[in-house]
Amino acid sequence: MSSALKMSRESAGNGDRYKPGIFSFLSHVKSGHLIAGVSGGVASTLAVHPFDLLKIRFAVNDGSTSSSPRYRGLINAVAMIFKQEGIVGFYRGVTPNCIGAGASWGFYFFFYNAIKTQMSARYQKDRLGPGQHMVAAAQAGVLTLVMTNPVWVVKTRMCLQYGTSKLPEELRYRNTFDALRKIYRTDGVKGLYRGFIPGVFGVSHGALQFMAYEEMKKFYYNHYKDDATKQLGTAEYLVFAALSKLFATTVTYPYQVVRARLQDQHKKYAGAFDCITRTWRHEGYKGFYKGLVPNTLRVTPATAITFVVYENVAKWLVSKDN
Repeated sequence: MSSALKMSRESAGNGDRYKPGIFSFLSHVKSGHLIAGVSGGVASTLAVHPFDLLKIRFAVNDGSTSSSPRYRGLINAVAMIFKQEGIVGFYRGVTPNCIGAGASWGFYFFFYNAIKTQMSARYQKDRLGPGQHMVAAAQAGVLTLVMTNPVWVVKTRMCLQYGTSKLPEELRYRNTFDALRKIYRTDGVKGLYRGFIPGVFGVSHGALQFMAYEEMKKFYYNHYKDDATKQLGTAEYLVFAALSKLFATTVTYPYQVVRARLQDQHKKYAGAFDCITRTWRHEGYKGFYKGLVPNTLRVTPATAITFVVYENVAKWLVSKDN
């Protein structure tokens, strides 16, 4: 049994009766999931941020603006960024990315496990099915997105801080807090929530990923694990996390392109529909998969690191509590 699952079940196993609504949800909240999730998110972000920057730059490059660098491929992009911006260029936006990833994974695991445990208590089921895992992950995703979207807007814009000499002062950001202040001053709350609608659609990404992750773990326990109470090993967490992420990314990647373009300070779209139609008109279906290769190189190890750190920190917190 995973440490995350054990932590989730502790509150349900103490004789607590099911309470409807917010009281049930709050009774299952465990801060350990938040701490473990933040740890995993920050660790993975520090390891693979350069790939995230490459993915964003490819995703927003539709060839319509002269201010955007034009990369002929992954190797060419790495060479150009290093030549023009130095090693620091690969870590533009790393601070908001660490804040965003840490907060996102922390809140996601926090809400996801609370919702899962609430569902188990409501339906009196020891193990949830794939549909219930998807619903729990989707609800956790929406709650997390509401809290973290402004940070992702800042991260995207700081990753796109090229050609700053040509940008007006309000689009030049010295740091994370300067970016938050300037975006709010020029665009208001609406500016901090650019890309929110495609982000909501992107909740399906997390739902598919967590459903696949949970089902693979369940299948493995049922068919290959003699002792159902024994923890999975690091290698098993790595494989399940990587496979579930690859599956979800392949299915839902286009929304990430749309979201990144809506958040780009170099171009303006009337909304998500305008972005989709213009991308399709000028670039075809390939436009929706720009940056997929660097994104895959980023998300596979990033997710594996996140889940391994999360599961092991959660396991350590459980042993501490006991």
